[in-house]
Amino acid sequence: MVRAHTPLVLLLATTAKAVAVPAQAQVIDQKSFNVLGDVPPPTVANSTTLFIPPGTTKESLFEKPFHIYDEEFLEIIGANPTLTLLNSSGTNPRFHEAAVWVPSTDDFFFVQNAGDPAAGTGLNKSAVIQKISLSQVTAQVAAERNATGKVDVHLVAATPAIINPNGGTNYKNIILFAGEGQGSRVAPALYVMSTNAPYNATVILDNYFGRQFNSINDVAINPRTGEIYFTDTTYGHVQDFRPETVIQKQVWRFNETTGAVAVAADGFNMPNGITFSPDGLHAYVTDTGVIQGFFGRNSSFPSSIYRYDVEEDGTFSNRKTFAFIATGVPDGVHVDTKGNVYAGCGDGVHVFNPSGKLLGKIWIGSTVANFQFAGKGRMVILAETELYFATLKAEGAFPGQLY
Repeated sequence: MVRAHTPLVLLLATTAKAVAVPAQAQVIDQKSFNVLGDVPPPTVANSTTLFIPPGTTKESLFEKPFHIYDEEFLEIIGANPTLTLLNSSGTNPRFHEAAVWVPSTDDFFFVQNAGDPAAGTGLNKSAVIQKISLSQVTAQVAAERNATGKVDVHLVAATPAIINPNGGTNYKNIILFAGEGQGSRVAPALYVMSTNAPYNATVILDNYFGRQFNSINDVAINPRTGEIYFTDTTYGHVQDFRPETVIQKQVWRFNETTGAVAVAADGFNMPNGITFSPDGLHAYVTDTGVIQGFFGRNSSFPSSIYRYDVEEDGTFSNRKTFAFIATGVPDGVHVDTKGNVYAGCGDGVHVFNPSGKLLGKIWIGSTVANFQFAGKGRMVILAETELYFATLKAEGAFPGQLY
């Protein structure tokens, strides 16, 4: 296979056919770093550092940000993938989580980081909901590499306010948000919000038999049953705006029709992102235990994606480790229509096939907390202080999540 810094064509191992590598893509030859000889000590190379393959630089990796680790990645990115920087926000992590595309309006919603001191949120104020118009992106700047400030970012004022939203998804033509809560008196909750002004919001769940959750992080819909699944972790506490652990950190399931709330899975350190395979037969949950907020980092804790079988009745079984992430942690997780799994990690978006094989990366060079497809061939990437728009061939599963 051609080395990372000189690819013009990719020699397909299965067909011996030379295929052109797209202009914004490059091949990363994993054999080039199987043996480094002088492997850096843990103080130099760890979960906080970027891995720069031999023969590349951080700049060259970003110059061609679609990194091909396996030939299957070509089917995902297509002949001409592009990456565009839409906005930068200095030190304020405005582009964090709750990535939701609304097909009917072509608007894309997202939220600020609720626990980052640079955001001024936490106990001081709730995280801000924002949106952009993808119609404006497509019409004006999709072909540019740097379009900073050319796309309007609008504030969304929910009525009443949604307190520290973090996760989000489409649900019955509205947006379902996971709220982390605030202090000891504002409980974490699931909210639904209309997609148009005045953005009416309603709490649909805020307790388990009278007990608060810790800080609800992410939410997804089981495509076979329509039930709501959400992760509950303690990031509100370790980011200093929620009490210490108040209930076990778990994945929960909620049937809005019957009102039933039950545990779907436990045994996590920091359960975070969650999604389902397109057929609903598998669930994917990320564990970001390496990051412990004001307690620092602990490399003995998980930085993994777990896969479960989803039984006919909606329960989880047969947990297996799907992938381990070396750079940062796997935060937001989503799938495309063919079942490939995408995760926001410490250097960009990592893409795996359904067996857990790494196919490629969309390299940002910094942390991607979340992202989301916007139908076929479009993706918005939330890199904390930077907002990106990518075009590729793949299509996201569950564009409307209508149940």
